[in-house]
Parts: sequence; structure tokens; C-alpha cells
Amino acid sequence: MIRHVIREVRADLIASPVQTGFQDATRKVETVGMCVIRVNTDQGLTGIGVTYHEVGGEAIKEMIERYYGPKLIGRDPFETEEIWEELFHYARGVGRKGLSFCALSAVDIALWDLKGKIMDLPLYRLLGGNKKKVPVYASGGWTSYDDDALVAEALEMVRRGYKMIKLKVGVEGGRNIRRDTQRCRKVREAIGPDIGFMVDANNAFHSGDAVRLANEIREYDILFFEEPVFADDIPGLRRFRQGTDIPLGTGEHEYTRYGARDLILGEAVDYLQMDVTRCGGITEMLKVIALSQAWNLAFAPHAMEHIHMHLVSAAANGAFLERLFLFEDITAMVFKDAPVPEEGILTIPDKPGLGLELNSEFLR
Repeated sequence: MIRHVIREVRADLIASPVQTGFQDATRKVETVGMCVIRVNTDQGLTGIGVTYHEVGGEAIKEMIERYYGPKLIGRDPFETEEIWEELFHYARGVGRKGLSFCALSAVDIALWDLKGKIMDLPLYRLLGGNKKKVPVYASGGWTSYDDDALVAEALEMVRRGYKMIKLKVGVEGGRNIRRDTQRCRKVREAIGPDIGFMVDANNAFHSGDAVRLANEIREYDILFFEEPVFADDIPGLRRFRQGTDIPLGTGEHEYTRYGARDLILGEAVDYLQMDVTRCGGITEMLKVIALSQAWNLAFAPHAMEHIHMHLVSAAANGAFLERLFLFEDITAMVFKDAPVPEEGILTIPDKPGLGLELNSEFLR
């Protein structure tokens, strides 16, 4: 095998304003974007890494180009553990979570993409998986929608072949539980009994109100209830879990194996939803998955399905992927021919590494 040495690191920032004013229970979404990193070797291979942003994308790009990127020059892409530890400790005083960790995640993903390309193996195979087809659910249904628009999007998801969907709860900032219950009833009546139905509160409630809502909508066969309370409120998550038999999904706002450990030991999760483009990249996510398996929990990562498809394929407890309708347009612009789900199934390309090709013309 020819040895590769990293010669160049580049980052591109893509941001698109959201024109229609999407709103969840706790915030208005004004921008969607990605920070795309390219790590080039002396042998002519390029590894792709990606994270996403709604605010702070410029800081992510700066962190990669000014601080992390120079420390990769001259290194072997296979040094993922050593590089991860070095970059983690380099920024630990200012960045054990948040934007700097998004930057670290993108760097690590690019190195794993390079490893797959050097070995001429799709990443899911390199990670020990062999499932080419992975279930995926559709995600949207903003609280800013009126009831007709909410039901219409749910029906559109079903029309496009999805067997599972996820919609928002927490209308009026979580202050109108009766309306949330009515909206969930209308959706279930529209989609019928055979479609998996999940809800996401985006940190809207106190635990008591979240339990009340969960128990009012349980008759609509809710697959899981996501982030019912503030993501850092582990005692509140535990109280929610003790107060209802609807499974609890959380973790998209957690970072590192230590965040996963705290959720698990706090008895505050059923579906672990940590995000590889935030939590520390593939190097760290493999440790997170191992923890979830040790406690026999489902691994159901948040968004970014084209990166997570390899991890869900390789993880014995991988449940399914999430496809955010909000990100469909920008994903189609950034990547050439990224796979699109058919009948609720995403088929992983048999190309080396991530199996993704950047649209260089768009990036320019």
C-alpha cells in the first residue's frame, strides 16, 4: 500500500437563507448551511468532511483553516486516533463542545473518507458492516405550519414512500398542549395506522408538561418523543422517561463519549441520537456506539443521513436514519448524485470512503 501524506486542507462555507420562516418550538430557522472540508494528499486523493451550521459557520471555517488544518500537514491519514487526541487537547480550554467541535468532526470525517479511498473500500465495509440498505425516516412538520400545512406535509412524506415520519410539537413555545394533541390526532388520522410516527419538541417543555403531552398523545402510537425538555436537563429527561411509556429520543446536542455516558448513566435516553458531524467525528462516534450497545440502546443518529448511513449499517443496534426535508436542496447542490431514499430505504453507494462526490462548480 502506498503511503499517503497530507499536503493541503481547504474549507468551504455554504449558507442559504430560509425564505419561508420555518419555526420549531424554541427558535426560528433563518439559515441552513454546511462547512465542507477537503483534505488532499501527496498521492492525489481527497478526503471530504462536512458539518452543518445554522449560526456560526464562519467560526467553524476559521477554526479549520487557521488552527486545525495546519496541524494535519505532513501527517498520515491513518493516524485518526492520534490526530483526534491532539486536536481535542489543543482546543480543550475553549472548545470541548460547540462550534470548535463541529470543526473537529469535519476534520475527522475527512480522514476516514481518505482511509476508505486509500483502502478502496466503502466506509461501511471498512467499519465492519455489510448492509447496503438502511431505513430512513422523513423529518419536518414545523410548528409554524397551520394544521392543514402540517397534515399536507405528512401526506407528502407518505406519498414519497417513507414508512416513518417525524413532526414538530411545542406550538406557541410549548404553551398549548391541547393544540399539540389536536395536531397529532389529525396527523395520525391522515396517515393511517401503519406509518411510524415520531414527534420532536426541540427542548420546549418542563418535564411535567412533557409527560402530560406524551400521555395525551400515546394513543396515536408514537414511536419516540424527541427532546421533550432542555437537552442538558438530564434529571428532567429521566423524569419524562419515568412518567410515560413512549420511548425517549435525545442526544443531537451532546458531544463526545462523555456526553453519551452521562445520558446513559442518567437513565435519560432510549434512542441515542448523537450526530457524527458535531460529536467528534467517526473516531468518537465509534466509542459512542459502543456505549449504546453496552446498555442495549438503539442508535438513531440525527440528520446528515449521507454520513450516518455508514455508521448505521455497521452498528448492530443501528435503527434508522433521519432525512431533514429542510436540507434536501442544499444537499443536492453540494454533492453530485447523493443517494435519495426510495420507499423509505437509502442504498449506500459501493464507492470508496463516504461514496460522495462534491459539486466543485457549485462550491466555486
